[in-house]
Amino acid sequence: MSNETNTTEVETVSMNEAHEMDAAPTVEEQLQTALAERDQFKDKWTRALADHDNYRRRINREMDEDRKYAALPLLKTLLPAFDGLDRAIFAASQSKNADELIGGVQLTIKQLETALNGMGAKSIAALGQPFDPNQHEAISQAPSAEHPPMTVLHDIERGYILHDRIVRPSKVIVSIAPPNAE
Repeated sequence: MSNETNTTEVETVSMNEAHEMDAAPTVEEQLQTALAERDQFKDKWTRALADHDNYRRRINREMDEDRKYAALPLLKTLLPAFDGLDRAIFAASQSKNADELIGGVQLTIKQLETALNGMGAKSIAALGQPFDPNQHEAISQAPSAEHPPMTVLHDIERGYILHDRIVRPSKVIVSIAPPNAE
């Protein structure tokens, strides 16, 4: 009986193998499947590459536009100050009074300072301060008995700081010890 069982098992195994061989794709079918998958992947890759190129072009275009119009907020902030200067000049020309012109220009300077402060910029306080080469540029020296040496006597051109960076140093005149009168 064991001989018959073995023969039946061998026949069953041979039949299963034959059935599997019939169900297994041929090399040609496998090649066609692989080529179809390759074509799908190539199409997806081509589309992804095109999407990436379009994205890159769009981002570059947006960055160029941002750079082109980056000064727009600054311009909008400064325009009222220019309008103030126009009004000051007009008022002074009508009245021929220098005091009105000075007052208008002072108001305009305040508008400009407010605009600069709104952007994070502020002027460097120099007058009466000890000379600091990081914030001041000495353009001259003057003898002074009232101030210790290396003290800022005059702020010729105001310096500015943007957040924590010096935009330009203040141009100043600093004190030196007066010559000894003998």
